[in-house]
Amino acid sequence: MPAVSGLYVYPIKSCAGIALKEARLLETGLEYDRNWMVIDPSGLMLTQRSHGRLALIRVALGASELIISAPGMPDLRTPLAVSALDRPALIATRVWRDSMSAFDTGPQTEAWFSSFLGEPARLVRFDPAVRRVVDPLWTGDLAAITQFADGFPLLVIGEASLADLNRRLSGKGAPSIPMNRFRPNLVLTGLDAYDEDYVENLVVWAGDEAVRLHLVKPCTRCPMPTIDQVSGAPDPEWPNEPLDTMSGYRGNVRLGGALTFGQNAIASSGFGAVLGLGQQVDAELGFGD
Repeated sequence: MPAVSGLYVYPIKSCAGIALKEARLLETGLEYDRNWMVIDPSGLMLTQRSHGRLALIRVALGASELIISAPGMPDLRTPLAVSALDRPALIATRVWRDSMSAFDTGPQTEAWFSSFLGEPARLVRFDPAVRRVVDPLWTGDLAAITQFADGFPLLVIGEASLADLNRRLSGKGAPSIPMNRFRPNLVLTGLDAYDEDYVENLVVWAGDEAVRLHLVKPCTRCPMPTIDQVSGAPDPEWPNEPLDTMSGYRGNVRLGGALTFGQNAIASSGFGAVLGLGQQVDAELGFGD
């Protein structure tokens, strides 16, 4: 039977993730996932697509603070709770086509991120009063919300899919890559390679509680999987991997030939439940009409 083998949150969008043993499911996704975002002076999100150094920014969840670190920089701390911010200003921000207000985390974080990135930047915190609705084109009658994620509250990938990709990379002499290149929230064991492409619903058994997830859209892949999350840059010998290898077999006709890996998901029940490693999962496959 499939089971949860990995749980990850990315508190600051496009910065390093945290591997967890357990995580609470909220309506917006896993607790603290993409609650913060780095923006430029115009309010536009900064991501590894243009700023690979964001991968070098590490985060940890303290008792009441998010602890931020990076090479050559002093540790930075900002409150986990929005209510603990000191009279924060609201700033207009943008994630792709979605515009929303967010809370400025203050001059100290602005100075820190600007110094590390070498250009003006600031850290904002999602305003819980904002309801950023997921595209109903993919969710249908199931309404869902998210925070600073690209478009959906959860991303699910099977271990076997990465193993298959790594076999293909090794076959051409390219180095294998870790799962962090794809930034999933839930990793599953017990599925065959790319079974998640055909899964419509997942039930994760969090104790006696059934957490129901719906896999609604294949995750299209930009150049971010080419960025080594340790160096913050592509491999100089294989700068276009794994996308070059994926281009031979992961083009998705439904999405105009875009390369896909993993499935975006939303939840419809189990909010407040704690997901944990080793929890069993029922997978309902659907192959269309």
